[in-house]
Amino acid sequence: MPERQLPVRPNLEQYKKQAKELARACREGDAEALSRLRAHSRHSAEGHVALSDAQLVLAREHGFESWPKFAAHIEQLRIAAVVAELADPVDAFLRAALVPRDGSSHAGGTLDEANAILAAYPEVAQRNVFTAAALGDEAAVRGFVARDKAAATTAGGPYEWDPLCHVCFSRYLRLDAGRAERFVETARVLLDAGADPNSGWYEKPWQPGEKDVWESALYGAAGMAHHAGLTRLLLERGADPNDGETPYHAPEGYDNTVLQILLESGKVDERGKSWILARKADWHDFEGLKLALAHGADPNFVPHWGRSGLQHSILRDNRIEMIEALLEHGGDPGVLSKNDGTNAVQLAARRGRGDVLRLFETRGLSVKLEGVDRLIAACALADRPQVDAIVAAAPDLRERLLAEGGDLLGAFAGVGNTEGVRCLLQAGVRADALYSGDAYFDTAKDSTALHVAAWRGWPETVRLLIAQGAPVDARDGKGRTALQLGVRAGADSYWMRRRSPEWIEPLLQTGASAEGIDVPTGWPEADALLRRYSGGKGNLDKE
Repeated sequence: MPERQLPVRPNLEQYKKQAKELARACREGDAEALSRLRAHSRHSAEGHVALSDAQLVLAREHGFESWPKFAAHIEQLRIAAVVAELADPVDAFLRAALVPRDGSSHAGGTLDEANAILAAYPEVAQRNVFTAAALGDEAAVRGFVARDKAAATTAGGPYEWDPLCHVCFSRYLRLDAGRAERFVETARVLLDAGADPNSGWYEKPWQPGEKDVWESALYGAAGMAHHAGLTRLLLERGADPNDGETPYHAPEGYDNTVLQILLESGKVDERGKSWILARKADWHDFEGLKLALAHGADPNFVPHWGRSGLQHSILRDNRIEMIEALLEHGGDPGVLSKNDGTNAVQLAARRGRGDVLRLFETRGLSVKLEGVDRLIAACALADRPQVDAIVAAAPDLRERLLAEGGDLLGAFAGVGNTEGVRCLLQAGVRADALYSGDAYFDTAKDSTALHVAAWRGWPETVRLLIAQGAPVDARDGKGRTALQLGVRAGADSYWMRRRSPEWIEPLLQTGASAEGIDVPTGWPEADALLRRYSGGKGNLDKE
């Protein structure tokens, strides 16, 4: 029997709050909280209890092996309760069938609640043109329009959207592949009857003080659902992709079918192409980046976030082939950022990209730097004689380098520049220096370079840092050890395709604690290593 019973109407938000409170109590040393933690988790470090640890405790106390399964069960109970007490099934169905409006991603949500409502109230499906549009029911929509042509353009439903927006912002469009063509034909019926291909609606701003955001029908089709047929139809009928959302969200992912349709339409403007270029750098998508460049994306255009495509690619630690492609299409390392006035050469040096600096030199591009930037570049190039010469001529530069040592060491470790890391260490940067973090890579504040190297999968850098005294069991700002991060990288990261047992074995050989790591991890080679190095101490495997 579970230790704790769910109430009749469990509230997931309440349990999330309870998990935060439990984690906080554990960190503060509360005896009862720590007892609960030890009963259901191998975690014992009081000061470093993560939210996920507390969530696991709550799940197991209620008889579930994981938080996701616990949360899913609560959601099922919530849906059943909602369906049993519906006052307006049509309104409830549309809210459940359309994109989330609660501040979460428009590309999030499931069909569970909408399908449950349909199962209980099947008549909802064809109750009006809006429910029919949200389901991609071409025949039903055609019937509504035939009876009243104004139905194609009249706004309605819970959000006062026109029927075309109910098509383009339907969760069924994104999640139910079997309805794909029906949505295209449903949209065609509406467009033939006078629907505006540039229709849309205003979303509340993400940040206080910002303007409402225009969400066009094309954004729904191309940026949210990534639906090729519907995107093509809307463009053919006059949709404008330069809406502030479509060029930003359409590049998300590695399937570039919709992106190619947008670019081949010839309608994406210079700003939109620059966004696409940057987003493909975000996704480390070489093919997508080449596609954008082939259609005229300018690697020197500086959009409102302040960095050119070339700078953004370096900031995202893109591989050298992507940097080279940007240079081949006219990328200029001398373009200045609107944010801080730095250029791509300075950025490459500070990211530890000795390979990029060498590429600039090979192509005859100026890499002349001054002051501490020159010293940092010499370290990135692992040019120890040059480092010594610079410091001898200007000793104060060493102190300026050391003042930034944690961030530089973390950045160099993140790109696997082992010799650059060695150069920084030889210059006096401590192996345990703390990094301010990098949210893009989920590198927490107060990480060490060892955390970064383990998380990003650079075993040679890991070995060097261990040899130079980096603390193996130190925890980052989120309470994670280097070993935990290395295991997670091999089980769930976009660079896991190059995973190797060498990512974690140097840590285990040094005696790194496996506390907080559940086996199986999702990475069989890691499981084998963890069992081998546990030496029979404790029970690694989940109960």
